[in-house]
Amino acid sequence: MTKPRILVTGGTGYIGSHTVVELQQAGYPVVIIDNLSNSNREVLDGIERITGTRPDFVEGDCTDIATLRQLFADYSDIKGIINFAASKAVGESVEKPLMYYRNNLDTLINLLDLMAPNGVEGIVFSSSCTVYGEPDINPVTENTPIKKATSPYGNTKQISEDIITDFIHSGAPVKSVILRYFNPVGAHPSSEIGELPNGVPNNLVPYLTQTAMGIRKELSVFGDDYDTPDGSCIRDFIDVVDLAKAHVTAIGRMLSGKSESAIEIFNLGTGRGVSVLELIDAFESATGVKVPHRIAPRRAGDIEKVWADPTRANTILGWKADTPIADTMLNAWHWQQRLRQRGIM
Repeated sequence: MTKPRILVTGGTGYIGSHTVVELQQAGYPVVIIDNLSNSNREVLDGIERITGTRPDFVEGDCTDIATLRQLFADYSDIKGIINFAASKAVGESVEKPLMYYRNNLDTLINLLDLMAPNGVEGIVFSSSCTVYGEPDINPVTENTPIKKATSPYGNTKQISEDIITDFIHSGAPVKSVILRYFNPVGAHPSSEIGELPNGVPNNLVPYLTQTAMGIRKELSVFGDDYDTPDGSCIRDFIDVVDLAKAHVTAIGRMLSGKSESAIEIFNLGTGRGVSVLELIDAFESATGVKVPHRIAPRRAGDIEKVWADPTRANTILGWKADTPIADTMLNAWHWQQRLRQRGIM
């Protein structure tokens, strides 16, 4: 039986591209829409080299509803959406809040608006552990109270979840799975795709690997005076391929009618908290390469410590993040080496 076509917004981005690979390997035809604001067209070549199939690609912005209308007209067989089309840097969102609200919220509203008229049955939404704010207790479950967001980025995720919930509760004939990610890191083991933000990275691991490569002078560790064992922030670092596989499981569950309700929410993490300094140690141990780093002042919007209780995703989705952190760090380093070989970075 032919699997339904999936629209992946932001599909040339970091998590999007890895998810497209897993979708295609699972037999789903894919169309990507991306405005290439934080990615590049060459990612399509990497996806094709891994899977043997080049996904259909539309260069466009999801905040432009006319572009989306045309896309759905051209691909009338789309049954599911996975939405990655969002700006995602905490620090940048503090500096440019309106950009974040406009991009992240308008994109979602446009997609929801066009689902039912175009026969699209469900949307998997890329949410974040930032919705929990600074949790009182770790690990966090899906029932952990939602707290006031510590950044405009986190607030867009909270508002987006509310928009989806209100829309479905209004009687809209669609379903949604909301996936609250913790901290995706690493790269595809093939080194064909990985994290390559435009300009100076906002995320920890690409900055770390670029520092190890000598592209950046040193890595700043923002704060060593937090209430954690080594004073640096603690996160739940999840391998990007493990994360991508969860989206394939979620879309399959939703479109096959196995969802227990019209909206399902899952935490995607490993269940292990790892500090920033521990992650640097893990990279150095896995690769044998030193990472010059210094302690810098705390950064606005950063949460002290958060990690997942992934029991619900493990049991209900039947999904688990089980790639060892050493393998993840090695894959990130091999990706950085491949970029150097290609003369990119």
